Amino acid sequence: MSQLQEKIKALAKDQSQDIIAHRRHLHSNPELSFEEFKTAKYVASELTAIGLQPEEGIAGTGVLAIIEGRNPGKKIVGLRADMDALPILEANDVPYKSTVPGVMHACGHDVHTSSLLGTARILHTLREEFEGTIKLVFQPAEEKAPGGASLMIKEGVLENPRPASMVGQHVAPNIPVGKIGFREGMYMASTDELYLTVKGKGGHAAAPHQLVDPVLMASHIIVALQQIISRNRNPANPSVLSFGRFIADGVTNVIPNEVTIQGTWRCMDEEWREDGLRRMKKMAESIAEGMGGSCEFEIVKGYPFLKNHPELTRRTRTAAVGYMGAENVIDLDLWMAGEDFAFYSQVVDSCFYRLGTRNEARGIISGVHTPTFDIDESALEISTGLMSWLAISELNA
Repeated sequence: MSQLQEKIKALAKDQSQDIIAHRRHLHSNPELSFEEFKTAKYVASELTAIGLQPEEGIAGTGVLAIIEGRNPGKKIVGLRADMDALPILEANDVPYKSTVPGVMHACGHDVHTSSLLGTARILHTLREEFEGTIKLVFQPAEEKAPGGASLMIKEGVLENPRPASMVGQHVAPNIPVGKIGFREGMYMASTDELYLTVKGKGGHAAAPHQLVDPVLMASHIIVALQQIISRNRNPANPSVLSFGRFIADGVTNVIPNEVTIQGTWRCMDEEWREDGLRRMKKMAESIAEGMGGSCEFEIVKGYPFLKNHPELTRRTRTAAVGYMGAENVIDLDLWMAGEDFAFYSQVVDSCFYRLGTRNEARGIISGVHTPTFDIDESALEISTGLMSWLAISELNA
């Protein structure tokens, strides 16, 4: 172990309780996407206390800070954390339970933010021991289209100076605490939202011959759209079409005038993404028209696919093995979830890895986006030290 690595591990250990306190404060005070006003102020205040000069108000509530080492223009590396919570009512009985009814850090963004605050402190302390510059990006609205990442990029977060690479992490409740995961190349899917309104003519359920039944039309449409994947997709291109909302607001003997449907379309290939959307829209509209009704098919374009730059990811993984040991670094499978870190990966070389937070012995096993999600907080000491080491290693690459 190098002397610098020993210093990083010591600093991560020394500040671990402070980072846990940051995480618990953020967890208790969650804010939804594009509403992270108190969170941003808290982040900026902590960065100022470290000795940095944060820039606030990027894309509304984004925060940017820069740490310059020796020879700051030699190389620039960006580190990103997201700050928003989800509209979920927390079911955990813990001292740091959400105090905001119906809002919860159920995806670990409190972990990402507090971890990057700890990383900032370590890197600022060691700034005379590395060459180059670190850009710290605290980003709003990962959970809501068009995504805070896209807006921060539009407002110049990747310019002046422009990073050679971006590194981000995400909690992984399926990976035991103490381990992390990497995947080179394609990793996460593009995400688009689908909003369908199927219109017909409602009326008494006992006289369907007098109606244009939108419930029947909508049912045919959902089944038919799934056939687009099974009969048109190249098996080499993973994709998922799912519908989570179907509202036919009638009663037992009343058929409504319209049905609304909401779903998500996820792909790993941009050409198939666009082709699939075109086919779905045409098929839904044709089925409704053929059955005497109509279908309004709205597409809300979401995030692109996330690709981990192979060489950068390989270097980052090697550095992680040096910090944590080969036995604690695992390979990741493709993941059909979406993540707006993908916007960075489309612009600069990027690496997005997973931080293990699971502890079965303590019952910490719930997945993200659930009301019982929590983490083993020992992951915070690992994450702050590891990200510091990865950043310095990449500056030296």
